[in-house]
Amino acid sequence: MPFKKITEKDSNYNHLEKMSVHKLLSSINNEDKTVALAVEKIIPQIEKLVKVVVQKLTNNGRLFYIGAGTSGRLGILDASECPPTFGVKEDVVIGLIAGGDKAIRKAVENAEDSTTQGWLDLQKFNISDKDIVIGIAASGTTPYVVSALQFAKKNNIITSCITMNEGSSLDLVAHYSIVATVGPEFVTGSSRMKAGTAQKMILNMITTSVMIKLGKIKDNKMIDMQLSNEKLVKRGTKMIVEELKINTILAKELLLKYGSVRKAVNAYK
Repeated sequence: MPFKKITEKDSNYNHLEKMSVHKLLSSINNEDKTVALAVEKIIPQIEKLVKVVVQKLTNNGRLFYIGAGTSGRLGILDASECPPTFGVKEDVVIGLIAGGDKAIRKAVENAEDSTTQGWLDLQKFNISDKDIVIGIAASGTTPYVVSALQFAKKNNIITSCITMNEGSSLDLVAHYSIVATVGPEFVTGSSRMKAGTAQKMILNMITTSVMIKLGKIKDNKMIDMQLSNEKLVKRGTKMIVEELKINTILAKELLLKYGSVRKAVNAYK
């Protein structure tokens, strides 16, 4: 049976331009409601991947995301949020996008069509079999991403993928494949919509679960978060007050002196 991209199927809705704004919003929302259910069905696959990522990072390996367009941007977004949220170094979770950093804001023509650049971009970080690579592509056929995983696999590097098309090249090449079947988009082919939402949900699940298992969360608190603004200083101060049963002034002094909730609490005890 020939491979067909579900992400390219015609929308279930017609004549969008004739819909009222309320109808447009309600219809988009109805489609979005199906995404969480699609992700729920693949929790066992995500669980297997999370356990591997935990093992790799525990042994000083790194997690790489690689994608193009919206998929690449979502990977970079998730990677960039790990240091401030969990206090890990910036080189623990790394996001790469076809076309380089300038492609984060503006599409770079033909960048996703290269069958060599993805691997070259990974090699810039001296990637090795200690690391793990997750390719992200809604279509599952993006050459930049597929070829990067193929090269990684040849070099004994564990690979995974997040895609929306079962049986795609990406699905078939990855050691740990995550396929969220979200169906056709509200606007035909616009995978920034349901596919993008599913990718964001899965990325959140992966890094949050991994960081919890790595000890970056205590109870339900971000005890290693970076104090990058006053809001986070206030949040950290509150955590210390609750943990140590001390007044706010002392808690803030400890937080600013030691730089994190964890260090402040450990120093006081």
